[in-house]
Amino acid sequence: MGSRARFAPILSTSFLLLLLRSAQPLGLRQQTPLAGAELVGIAGRYLTREERWMNQRLDHFSPTDHRQFKQRYFEFLDYHDAAATGPVFLRICGESSCDGIPNDYLAVLAKKFGAAVVTPEHRYYGKSSPFESLTTENLRFLSSKQALFDLAVFRQYYQETLNSRHNRSSGFENPWFVFGVSYAGALSAWFRLKFPHLTCGSLASSGVVLAVYNFTDFDKQVGQSAGPECKAALQETTRLVDEQLQSDSDSVKALFGAQTLKNDGDFLFLLADAAATTFQYGNPDAVCSPLTNAKKNGKDLVGTYAQFVRDYYIKKLGTTVSSYDQEYLKETTPDDSSSRLWWFQVCSEVAYFQVAPKNDSVRSAKINTRYNLDLCKNVYGEGVYPDVFMTNLYYGGTSIAGLSP
Repeated sequence: MGSRARFAPILSTSFLLLLLRSAQPLGLRQQTPLAGAELVGIAGRYLTREERWMNQRLDHFSPTDHRQFKQRYFEFLDYHDAAATGPVFLRICGESSCDGIPNDYLAVLAKKFGAAVVTPEHRYYGKSSPFESLTTENLRFLSSKQALFDLAVFRQYYQETLNSRHNRSSGFENPWFVFGVSYAGALSAWFRLKFPHLTCGSLASSGVVLAVYNFTDFDKQVGQSAGPECKAALQETTRLVDEQLQSDSDSVKALFGAQTLKNDGDFLFLLADAAATTFQYGNPDAVCSPLTNAKKNGKDLVGTYAQFVRDYYIKKLGTTVSSYDQEYLKETTPDDSSSRLWWFQVCSEVAYFQVAPKNDSVRSAKINTRYNLDLCKNVYGEGVYPDVFMTNLYYGGTSIAGLSP
């Protein structure tokens, strides 16, 4: 226990610097292509991709249900000191498949402090699904609360594994630190809150610790990031698309390569996400330059925006149009399950409905609360909706507090 207490002050300054440098307004709609291509980098930029497995309990809150599932995890020990007494960095994988440990800022810290890095995959995502069929009934064990207990059980399992490898007594404890970004950042903060005895500290970069029902600030931030000229062009494009949907919806959807989206709300959400993503991940010129030039030169704004969506958002970033299709989200054995899984967490626990503000919205006003609630009901059935009051009551929202190390 003493080593944990001594190590905490050493990392405190680094934690603060990393929090300031890496904080960014991450969105909450699952972007599988970005998680792999934009944030992690090209294939091969991993510390390790060697899979390991452990048995994880399916329901941590039932005294009678002892079913288990296989949970995938990864470990990287090259920087750990020879005696393996140094810190262990627990990197939380969030709402997507976890295919290895990326070679990023955490690797720099691990090398500096002689730390091991371990990464368990979030339950249900990737290869860590308890069920082959993702029916609503089978999804009832998918929640942040269950995920936190997964992390606690994994932490204890891995500590025991280290002790066994090095012939140490079961009472030996490495100092543990937890890292996460966006939703995983919230899990990192909540882990420190709920299990302060299992970690010396947590880094919650852009941690979304406050569950929000109508997340209008997301659209407002898109407008601020765009700037007056680009924002005006985006708003006019949205107005024109809304009009064309009324007169010839099939043609305008085909223009964007999204003719399979029969629900107008799904189509409009795709268009809103395409713009938001460019600002969220630091490439505003991809959308603003062509749109503002088209507006200045009196060219077709809808056609210009459609080309951006097709060439950049769909082709370059690898976004699948089907991930916006409620009919695809209803499939219980989809090729890519991450969208169905994350929408379930949205619909059952955290909301973050990215709805249009009443005034000065960039996205269509048709992306409203009713659209989101109808999606939840259509995809998962009657009675599935997010109780954000209970989520914030359980975790504390922005008043989150934990014990000092």
